[in-house]
Amino acid sequence: MKQKKTFFDPPKILVLGFSVIILIGACLLTLPAATTNGQGLSFLNALFTATSATCVTGLVVVDTGTTFTIFGQIVILTLIQVGGLGFMTFATFFALILGKKISLKERILLQESLNNLSMEEIVKLAKRILIFSAVIELTGALILSIRFSFDMSLKKAIYFGIFHSISNFNNAGFDLMGEFHSLTDYVDDPAVTLTVCLLIILGGIGFIVMNELYEYHTIKRVSLHTKIVLCTSAILLLVGTIGIFLLEYSNQMTLKPLSLSGKILGSLFQSVTARTAGANTLNIGALTQSSILLIILLMFIGASPGSTGGGIKTTTFATLLGAVWSQIRGKEDVTFYRQRIEYSTIYKALTVTLSGLFLVIFITLLLTITEHGHDFLVLLFEATSAFATVGLSMGLTPELSPIGKGLIIFTMFAGRVGPLTIAYAVAMRRNPDPFRYPKGKIMIG
Repeated sequence: MKQKKTFFDPPKILVLGFSVIILIGACLLTLPAATTNGQGLSFLNALFTATSATCVTGLVVVDTGTTFTIFGQIVILTLIQVGGLGFMTFATFFALILGKKISLKERILLQESLNNLSMEEIVKLAKRILIFSAVIELTGALILSIRFSFDMSLKKAIYFGIFHSISNFNNAGFDLMGEFHSLTDYVDDPAVTLTVCLLIILGGIGFIVMNELYEYHTIKRVSLHTKIVLCTSAILLLVGTIGIFLLEYSNQMTLKPLSLSGKILGSLFQSVTARTAGANTLNIGALTQSSILLIILLMFIGASPGSTGGGIKTTTFATLLGAVWSQIRGKEDVTFYRQRIEYSTIYKALTVTLSGLFLVIFITLLLTITEHGHDFLVLLFEATSAFATVGLSMGLTPELSPIGKGLIIFTMFAGRVGPLTIAYAVAMRRNPDPFRYPKGKIMIG
């Protein structure tokens, strides 16, 4: 019997849900009340800003602190929060408040939204995500508010503390410091630097990992997923910090004028934020080309599955490295911590990586056509930043042409929901092949 097709399968709903949220946000940002000049943004700039906020990217065509009113900034902050935690998490929260039972279909959609391997206790996980987020964001806001209170009025410090805590925990990178400065004034300030770094790291390791660490005192074990995420994240963080420190040590425009502690803090912050956060304490445009290339690689890898960050994800990168190492050693299986990785997982890791790579290359190619007068590395940096939902820029974003803005909007959206999710959403129903072809042999390498 032929199976009936349904439009509302999880990938389609996720793509449609994010699209609706972005459009609502864009419409709100076009209102006169959203901007300080009382005219509202043009629809294209509003769509760009709403996409950047919902996809927790942080690329901006206008300065957030000086262009938007409190209303406009709250709209952006709401989009960041909903986009970072996932609209299905909030839908579940409101359903529970109203006493509505979560159906099987909604649980499947929630599982897909959180990128979780199992549907077991998925509603419990959604509740904890909201609790974890509230506790972490409030703690970060308190610390930042106290520090900012030394530089501004208490009311403004509290508002800035809340905004930057939510923005950085969700790996968005939006800031209110004015004229695209981000946090450069606090490059050697340990209170701001370390607090923001911790917010970014906690938002980037993924809620599944966070939940397992929370339950460790009772279950006394962690999954293979959590081990790989923590190990890979630590290695990338260390490599990025050391690399930027060495490459920028003698750069008069970045690290050289700073004290040793300032150099370490600046290198650490830029290594952390390159993993999809978007804030910066160093002038990105003044970095050496070697540092830019290192940051592009870190951005492309990104954060971890089920987190507020983007990129191909740490587990994907680790799986591919494991496959390469197994081939070099002449081993058939890819193993981590005495556990074998299924071939389907390796194929998916390869597909995600190549899809992301092709998208970045294709968008960069188009930008070389639409954005004349800009260096190739600047265009590659912008495309990678958009795909990995990082938000770092070498100054290109405000100068993008209308077509360039459209390309970056699509790239941010694809990077947030995932190229595979979009492909599944627009594709016809996938049916398994009724037969298998005979094996063939080709030469590799």
